[in-house]
Amino acid sequence: MRNLWIFISKYNAFFLFLIFEVTSLVIYVKNNSFQRAEFINSANKVTGGLYARADEFYSYLSLKEVNDSLARENAHLRNTLKSSFYADTVTKHKVTDTVYKQQYDYIVARVINNSVNHNNNYLTINKGSKQGIAKGMGVICNKGIVGKVVFVSDHFSLVQSLLHKDSQFSAMLADNKEIGHVEWSDDMDPHKGILKDVSNNARPRVGEWVVTSGYSLFPEGVPIGKISSLRTKGGGYSLNMEITLSVDFSKLEYVNVVDNKFSKEQEALEARQKKDE
Repeated sequence: MRNLWIFISKYNAFFLFLIFEVTSLVIYVKNNSFQRAEFINSANKVTGGLYARADEFYSYLSLKEVNDSLARENAHLRNTLKSSFYADTVTKHKVTDTVYKQQYDYIVARVINNSVNHNNNYLTINKGSKQGIAKGMGVICNKGIVGKVVFVSDHFSLVQSLLHKDSQFSAMLADNKEIGHVEWSDDMDPHKGILKDVSNNARPRVGEWVVTSGYSLFPEGVPIGKISSLRTKGGGYSLNMEITLSVDFSKLEYVNVVDNKFSKEQEALEARQKKDE
């Protein structure tokens, strides 16, 4: 306190000048309408700018909450898409009875670990068996397919990325529905894939979309990528096409895990077929 008084007494002239200057400005602005209007206008600009910066800062702090909300909303919207339903249709005597049953559910999850520059890439998500995730489920994002679940704990899951030498997913050309399968590119480029074993009768074109066929873990029509070049597989009986993947795996934040409610029934039926072969 003593030092404060010494400081004030030492610079008392400056403080008196400051007080008189502020007082005179207040009186001047208060008693002149033009200057008062200019002062208020300038003050509004300054405070408006400060409020805008503060709002941007608070918006930045709330981005995680906003992203979580949008991811949940996207999963809910996917659940209502027609492609998420199975059409159970019976036609008799020109009478069609159609009942739509939910076939696919989507569980939103956040990516908490990821790799793109290894020979075999995986990502970890923050949802596990407690949230209904099981081994073998497909994983997608808003841009396209991501991979499949390979290991599950109570609260986390490990996803084998499409960027993995053992990843292989059923796919088709979007325009003519010719079926093949997608693998990661031979040169390990995280932006490239290969559509393999398409019928030689197909007439693909550069820029055509490649999407899921509906024969595996995913509903039909989920984007995979666009054809970037055409080349014939050795032997000439089928076609290979290089594609540019629609998903940028280095920027993954949120994904949707696909729960196919009919997968176990389908697997059991197909297992019986293999047993009879």
